[in-house]
This record gives sequence, structure tokens and C-alpha cells, in this order.
Amino acid sequence: MKKATYTVTAALPYANGPLHLGHVAGVYLPADIFVRFLRMNEHDVVFICGSDEHGAAITLRAKKDGLTPKDIVDKYHGIIKNAFEKFDISFDIFHRTSTELHHETSADFFKKLHEQGKFIEETSEQYFDEEYQQFLADRYITGDCPKCQSTGAYGDQCEKCGSDLSPTDLINPKSTLSGKTPILKSTSHWYLPMDQHETWLKEWIQNGILDGVQQHDPKLWRNQVIGQCMSWINGGLKPRAMTRDLDWGVKVPLPNADGKVLYVWLDAPIGYISATKQWALDKGKDWRNYWTKSEAGDRKLVHFIGKDNIVFHAIIFPILLKDHGDFILPDNVPAYEFLNLEGDKFSTSRNWAVWLHEYLEAYPDKIDELKYVLSAIAPESKDSEFTWKEFQTRVNSELADIYGNFVNRTLVLTHKYYEGIVPSPLAFSAEDQAVFDAIEQAPRRIAELMYAYKIREAQTEMMQIARIGNKYLADQEPWKVIKTDPERVQTILYVALQITANLQIATQIFLPATAKKLGKMLNAENLSWSSFGSSTLLVAGHQIGEAHILFTKIEDELVQSEVEKLQASNQLKSPYPAMKDLINFDDFSKMDLRMGKILEAEKVENADKLLKLKVHTGIDERTIVSGIAAHYAPEDIIGKTVLVLLNLAPRKIRGIESQGMILMAENESGALSFLAAEKEFGEGPTVG
Repeated sequence: MKKATYTVTAALPYANGPLHLGHVAGVYLPADIFVRFLRMNEHDVVFICGSDEHGAAITLRAKKDGLTPKDIVDKYHGIIKNAFEKFDISFDIFHRTSTELHHETSADFFKKLHEQGKFIEETSEQYFDEEYQQFLADRYITGDCPKCQSTGAYGDQCEKCGSDLSPTDLINPKSTLSGKTPILKSTSHWYLPMDQHETWLKEWIQNGILDGVQQHDPKLWRNQVIGQCMSWINGGLKPRAMTRDLDWGVKVPLPNADGKVLYVWLDAPIGYISATKQWALDKGKDWRNYWTKSEAGDRKLVHFIGKDNIVFHAIIFPILLKDHGDFILPDNVPAYEFLNLEGDKFSTSRNWAVWLHEYLEAYPDKIDELKYVLSAIAPESKDSEFTWKEFQTRVNSELADIYGNFVNRTLVLTHKYYEGIVPSPLAFSAEDQAVFDAIEQAPRRIAELMYAYKIREAQTEMMQIARIGNKYLADQEPWKVIKTDPERVQTILYVALQITANLQIATQIFLPATAKKLGKMLNAENLSWSSFGSSTLLVAGHQIGEAHILFTKIEDELVQSEVEKLQASNQLKSPYPAMKDLINFDDFSKMDLRMGKILEAEKVENADKLLKLKVHTGIDERTIVSGIAAHYAPEDIIGKTVLVLLNLAPRKIRGIESQGMILMAENESGALSFLAAEKEFGEGPTVG
């Protein structure tokens, strides 16, 4: 029977920061395990990922760090790619959406849909930052969520409650550039009329039927995926803009579209296609065999994502693929819930995170230990939690005490009694046969779970093999039986070695580095899935290698150190400069700080940033030149009470003698604000 061809994608990580364990547990590790299973079962599979290098999140990070978007994506693409390689995530390609091939692929995709009349062009009012003279993309606007009333919601989504939003939905909207309230201004964009697709989407998502043909099995789709999609559809889909007013991204390939780029949720999923194209070019393959329809219907597209990306992969991208006309639609969208950390959500702003690249630097010999624990607690159907204490417990009690103990005992005893040669078995007991029967069922159980995307349970079945082996040795006690019935020990260790060899096969999917070590120890590195479940994997007379400890225990000191580090890093992370060097009171007392009133204000000729102010200080009137013209209009500040550093040595600025300094507060986006007294004190009072 011909095996299905799989295109497996893992959500493209934003190249604006490193990966933390929440990302790994909820997307990349389960995808990797699934792909390793497919490869072992001889499916033709391509595993696709890459960095998402467009969108407002990138430009925001660039502005914050004082860098260009290219600087940002180059930096984090390298960090992310290196972490994936060290963690042994087996992508066939890790691509970039900033490549020329991707830009060409995305532009061609958009043009074909446009030529087919799949978009509608509409003019609407969108938020505009007057100070920066820029339309504000979704992530350039924050405000109060209209659904849960939490502050800091973005123009496309509230991260607190998960609600999908539009910028105009926000209460008290603010520009993230200037910190000011934006205005509404007309602009034209191309919209995807999602409302026109509700009928077929319902049938496809709920029943798996597309154009009258059973395309996927809805029983294999997770409840949260179908539930979220149907909530959107039943609430009424709305046209969604597929372009944005930005200067970073894939340019809209149409005349009169200057300053407009493709919406990141149009260009990013197309990144899966462009990455496949690049891989195919590199390998001399045809990318179409992995994305376009076949008469046999044996091509499957699977998206591993987090739950916050469900609608983009299960509604928007399928609409685009179907509209294009040539592509297969997803066979499954295994979406994961969120992984929390030590009783709280992962937070990059608070640095409440375990960063993958930092873990790999600190513990390069404990990669499979992390893989095991993250798979064991994977948030498949509900949010779960990583704690360093549970990490320690699972590594010590499961990997070291069960898996490692069983393997070590088996190999050490084989060397002790038979010089490392697999002994010849004699008659098998009922206990022996029961073990063989259980092991024989393991491949079927694991395969059923893997094809159902129940990867967490599948790993439990792998560990069950180790548990069977550990219990078998404990019950049979060959170290005791050798004294009374040495011939029986031959059979016991033969059985134990067959269990170990089967364990090695199952482990290849979940813990590849451990499987490789175990393969060398057994001197059997090429055991295949097709032989999994056999009771004759290691024939009598086979020479095994030396035994080595597979898993060392996690000490309390490591747990304590990591928890303390996490708590220390969670101290307020300010976007503002660090405190300057300490001064003494005498230094401070030298400053004459007073409240003053602005009497006159005018722009300084040929100086966009400067205002010339006349300030009444209570003891005199003086001229002060201040660099606040980009933040305040002259007519708006006359009569304001401000804080003045009076005894600053005069200096000439643009030919004007400035006799002091107006003290201002500056936020992380560079916006300025006057400092004022709580009560009306008039001009002249000293500050200290």
C-alpha cells in the first residue's frame, strides 16, 4: 500500500526574540516527534519551518532597540535557528520570509487571487499617528479590551482573554509610537471577503467534507480547534484586510500601492510554500508534490500551532488556498494550549521565562531530559505547567529510576554473566510470554496514538515498555536465580535484552539522542520500525557494547538555582536607562529647582525640535530654549506651570542664550511630558 505524502509545518516563530519553553512544548517538539514517527513508517514527508520576519512586531522591536528591522531579523533568525539545531529539531528546512524567493512567491500568490477577483478594494478610516505621520498597523495600537476591559490589548488581539479585535474596537486607543491618541484617516486596502466562505467552511471543519468529498476525519481534530473556528463562523465572518500601511514586508504588487505591504497573516503562511520551494530546489524535487492536489488524494498538509493561531491556519489560510485553486487544504491543525511556568504565564516583558538557548548553553548534556518532560506535560487539550521541581521528579523517578535502571541492569548483568554476548534462551515461562505479548502490541498502540496526534499518550506507551522491563527484572531477580538455576537466567536476560531493543526503537521517535546511545550500547544501531514488537531483535550470540549511564539525576541545587534565577530575573525590567552613579546631598543641594510659568512660546527658526520660551520663575523672567517642539505646539503650552533648573550655566543654542532648563519626563517611546506640582503653587516655589 502506497504511503501518504505529508507536508508538516511548524508555526513560523517571530524573529523579534528568542524561543522559550512554552514555544517548544506547544509547537516544535510535538511536530518533530510526529515527523520522526512518519519517517520511521516510511512516509514521504517534508518538515517545514522558518522565521517570520515581517509584520508590526518586528518594526516595533526595531524602534525600541534603535535598530533597523533587518538588524532585528538577522539577529533573532540566527539565535532561533541555532537553538533548533542544538535541540535537534529535524526540520528539512528552516527558511526566512525575508528572502527574495518568498517575496516573489507571496506577490505571485496575491496577484493570482487579485486577477481572479477574490479580493475587494475598500476605503476605510484607520488610525493615523499625526506626530509620526504614519498609519498604524494592528500592533502599533494599544488600548482597553472591549471584552474583558484589561489594559494593553493590541489592535488585533487581546492577549489577556484571547479575543480577536480590530483597532477601532479598542477603548482609549493609544499609538505605541507617540503615546498619543491617534486620529482616523481614510486609506484603501484589499479585503478578503471571508463572509462569502461560511457555508463550505462549516461543512469542511465540522464534517471534513470539501466539494462533496471526505477530505479529513473531523474526529481527529481537537475540540478546541473546531470550537474556536465555529465560534468565529457562527458569530459571522467579516471581510479582513489583506494589506497594511507599512514600509517593512512584501510590497503589494499592484500599481498605486506605494507604502503598502501584504498582511503578515497572508505572507507568513505562504512562507510554508516558499520554504518548500527552496527545499525542493536544493534537493532536486518538485515542490508541487507536497502542496497541490493529486488524483489519489494521498497528500496531507498538517499545521502544528499554538491556540492563538487557530483561526489563521484553519479559516483564513484555507480560504486563500481554496481560492487559489491548486492547493490541498489542511488534513489537521493540531493546536496546543499554553504552557505556564512556576504558577504564572510565560512573560517576555517580565523575563518570566526559561529561554531555550540559555538552557542548551547551561545543560548541553540534558537535551533529551527536557524533551521528555515537555512531552509528558504537553498542553494538548488544556493549559499545563512547567516547574523545575517536576522536571527533577520526572527525570529522577522516570528516566533514571525506571528507564535507565532497567537498561543498565540488563546490560551490566549480560556482561557479568555472559561477557556481553546475548545468551541462548531455553523454555519460555508464562511470565516471559506475557511480556512478549505486551511488547508485540506496543507498535500498534503507539501508531494509533501518533496518527491521532495524541503524542503525550504515545510517549507514555514508550515508557510503558521500560516499566514492563523494569518490573520483569525486579520480579525475576536474575541476580538471585543465578545461584540456583543459572540456565533460567539465560532466558531471563534474553527476554530483557529483547525488551531493551524494542525500547530503543520506540525511543527513536521521542528521545533521539538517547536512542542513538542505546543503539551503540546494544551494538544494534539500525533497528527499524518494521521490526518493532519482535521477540528476536537480538539473536543469541550477538555481542553487545559496553553499558553506560543514560540519565544522571537532577540535584536539588540545580532546582534551587534555576528557581532563584527565575525570581531574580522577574524583577521589574524597565525599558528606561539604568540609574546613574550615586551623588551626595551636597551635589544635589547645588541645583536650584523652581516652579515657573511659561509666558511666551515660539518655534526657533530652522530648528524643527526647538521652542524659544519666556518663563517667569518667581524672581525673574528669562529665556529658555527647549527641545520639545515635536511634542508640544507653542500655543498649547502658554500658561503652563513647569519645573525649571534655574542655575544651569547659560549656553547659546542657535544663537539664542538659554538661561536654564525645563525638566521633562520621557517614556520608552520617546514621548515627553511636563512635570507639574500636585497643587497650584504658582511660580517661584523651590523644589527639593
